[in-house]
Amino acid sequence: MTFEVLLLLIALALLFDFMNGFHDAANSIATVVSTGVLRPQWAVLWAAFFNFVAYFLFPLKVAATIGKGTIDPSIVDHYVIFGALMGAVIWNAITWWYGIPSSSSHALIGGLVGAAVAKSGTDSLISSGLIKTVSFIVVSPMLGLLLGSLLMLAVSWIFFKVAPRRVDKWFRRLQLVSAALYSLGHGGNDAQKTAGIIWMLLIAATVSSPDIVPHWMQASKDHLPHWVVIACYVTIACGTMFGGWRIVKTMGQKITKLKPVGGFCAETGGAMTLFIATAFGIPVSTTHTITGAIVGVGACNNAKAVRWGVAGNIVWAWVLTIPCSAFMAGVSYEIGSRLF
Repeated sequence: MTFEVLLLLIALALLFDFMNGFHDAANSIATVVSTGVLRPQWAVLWAAFFNFVAYFLFPLKVAATIGKGTIDPSIVDHYVIFGALMGAVIWNAITWWYGIPSSSSHALIGGLVGAAVAKSGTDSLISSGLIKTVSFIVVSPMLGLLLGSLLMLAVSWIFFKVAPRRVDKWFRRLQLVSAALYSLGHGGNDAQKTAGIIWMLLIAATVSSPDIVPHWMQASKDHLPHWVVIACYVTIACGTMFGGWRIVKTMGQKITKLKPVGGFCAETGGAMTLFIATAFGIPVSTTHTITGAIVGVGACNNAKAVRWGVAGNIVWAWVLTIPCSAFMAGVSYEIGSRLF
């Protein structure tokens, strides 16, 4: 591995991180925009700020899971990282173009799996880490749905005798808090995934080519350079500032119509789910989480208010994300091994 290739792959990882923020901005701002609490331009700035603030609040457990708990670190080289990142970037670009709220997290997991299998077969996969991640494809939206619906029921009982106009006024303000909490959860979980990839890359470079890696860039199994984490948090915040408006429309308007009280419950339920997952080092999908919470809130109001056909299309995207990104990563690995 040359130093130029190392820099190219770090840049590609940060491009994925930027796309993650760009692609998943809808998760943080869709409800606050669709309820009219904030204009889109202010909403993305609000979300981006709290994406970065998450750097000061969460330990690097998710980065450790990605960097050491999904594929065998001993088979990682620049070809594997290239294939994994290209698979994730291509799938993110396709789903963004069609306005499909798929998971950037699972695109990255699929990319790692596809590139690792292309190089060393299925023996290179760490089943415990992958089972934990894959199981949360079901657990995170269900937990988001449960927490979102319970919050909606609790709020409905508490404010049963309060005039709707006053409830709306209060929750317009409270939704700023819930959007901030969700953005903290988004930044805390998603920025660490890219940090884990770069960590994996730097360990491989430090072991295989120590002479070309400057001291300040060198990493080990127990040491992740601080600049990597800061770069990932800054990059995902910048991506969020650009916003993925195609997906905002799907998340905020097409699944169900939300009022500020519903937006608050959905975001708070989603944020609670993300905080729990990040505390246990589980890389979950922010897309799955907020979609489940929105469906839960909508179903509490009226099951017929949820457009189940749109929700079903989203679920299909969830099912296809890992295998499709894995296939693209496998192809990219073969191409990369011939290019570099």
